Order: sequence, then structure tokens, then C-alpha cells
Amino acid sequence: MSRKIYNKNLLIFLADSRKKWTKEKYLLSMFIPVILYYVVFHYIPIYGVLIAFKDFSPTKGIMRSEWVGFIHFMDFFNSYYFWRLIRNTVLINAYSIIFSFPAPIILALMLNEVGNKSFKKIVQTTSYLPHFISLVVVVGIIVDFTERTGLINDIITVFGLERIPFLTEERWFRTIFIGSEIWQGVGWGSIVYLAVLSSIDQQLYEAAVVDGAGRWKQLIHITLPGIAPTIIILLILRIGRMMDVGAQKTLLLYNPLTYETADVISTFVYRKGILDYSFSYSTAVNLFNTVINLSLVIFANKLSRKITDTSLW
Repeated sequence: MSRKIYNKNLLIFLADSRKKWTKEKYLLSMFIPVILYYVVFHYIPIYGVLIAFKDFSPTKGIMRSEWVGFIHFMDFFNSYYFWRLIRNTVLINAYSIIFSFPAPIILALMLNEVGNKSFKKIVQTTSYLPHFISLVVVVGIIVDFTERTGLINDIITVFGLERIPFLTEERWFRTIFIGSEIWQGVGWGSIVYLAVLSSIDQQLYEAAVVDGAGRWKQLIHITLPGIAPTIIILLILRIGRMMDVGAQKTLLLYNPLTYETADVISTFVYRKGILDYSFSYSTAVNLFNTVINLSLVIFANKLSRKITDTSLW
């Protein structure tokens, strides 16, 4: 009996799908390039994960390379670099969540309180611009500003302090990295929050004014609860990248003198995989990194759903 019901439901589903395709085939066909993109560039390459468990040789190929199991993972866990890479990656991301993540929220809340539309547009445009600047150009600006003869050191000397070689002192790397990240992304990141703020029912504010609530109480009881679901979702996604640090920016900024605080998993994978040709070892390190990120996003989503009833799934 259950088999018949299953077959009947399947036929109904196929019939409905056929009707929807016939009715909206032009609209649905727009998804085909997107699906192909993810299949070709995201799902098929997963096959290459096998390299992490083999002594990969380009001449032999993936299937004919010798299977070595978890030896590359064990080599990484027992290496000198393991804890340094974990520490640097986690600390940079922790500082990013503490300082960089709230910055767009604060900017959006401040812009939401601005009554002068012309001033608001100027601030928005100015804060958006850094996002569209090439990363290489951004790093070039950072280097020019932080070198011994740069603008920042010129300002420091005005106060009677000595010039600081920022990019060759390891203690300054994280500050420069996070500070430039805030400058480049704060405006662009605020767009999402401004859109959510504009969708909050204005009658709530009018009712709050009637009840005698000031701007601060309106912010606490209306504005923040209104954007809280968006903040939570974006925070979950950000936690899912807790073990990722932009390799390009780090590669352009760091040098051997700052490896102790600047070297992260992504740069280590680049050096091992591209420069040292250790394909299997670098794949194993990157796979470990991906598994940790996946675990973190699942944990964050579960915790958020339990505490706030807001989650990705």
C-alpha cells in the first residue's frame, strides 16, 4: 500500500514539475548557467580532495598515485608551524569579528539618524569607494602610509615620537590588517543594514514617540530588534569563515620578519602548494581548514536557533 502511495505522489510531483516548467520555462532556464557554474567549479573539483590522502604525482594522476591515508594530516599536526598558524588565523578572525564586524552596523545606525539627505549621500558615497579599489592598490596605499617616511610616521614625529617601521615589526601586523579591513569594507557592509532599516515599519517609531520614547529608547527597542535577525545570519556566516584569512592581502603585506604574527593557514597552503609543489600536503591542510569551518558554521547555526530562533536552516 505504501509503495502505491509513493508512486502516486511521485507521479503527481513529476506532473506538477512539468506544468511549472511549461508555464515558466523561460524564467527557470535563467538558473541553468548558475547551476552549471556551481557544478563545474564547485562540485566537480571536490574530486580533487583525494589528493590529501595520496602521495600525489602529476605524472601519475590522482587515481594512480599511491594511497598514504592520513600521513599528511599527521605531519601537519606535528609540525612546528601548526600552533602558530592556528593562533594567528584565529586571532586575526577574532579581532575581525570584534572590531570589523560591528563597524558596518554602527555606520548604518549613525546614517539612519542623519536628517540631512545631502550629507548622508556624501558619507555613503565616500565610505563605499574603498570597496571598489583594487586590493593591490589598497596594499600599495597601506605601504606608502606606514613606511618610515610615510604620512603616519610624519604625524607621529609631530608629537615628538620616533618613527616606527610598521610593516617590519610583527606586533603591528594585525592592527594594520584589521584597520585597513574596516576602512575598505565598512561602507559596503552597511548597505545590507541600511536596507533592513528602511524596511522597519515607521508606525512603530511614531507610536514610540507618542509614548514618550526618545531616540535612544527607539534604537534599543525598535531599531536593534528590527535588524537583529540580519545581524545573526551574517554573524553565523562570518563564524563559518573563522579559519579563513584573505591570502592575497596577507601575501602582499607580510614578510619573513612578521611571520610570527602574520603567517596564517591560507598563506601556508600557498607556500607549500605553489612554491614547494607539495600538492598533497597543502590539500590536506586546506581540507582540515574546511572541515573546521564547516563544523563552526553548523555549531553557530545550532546555537543561534536554540537561543534566538533565527538560523540559516
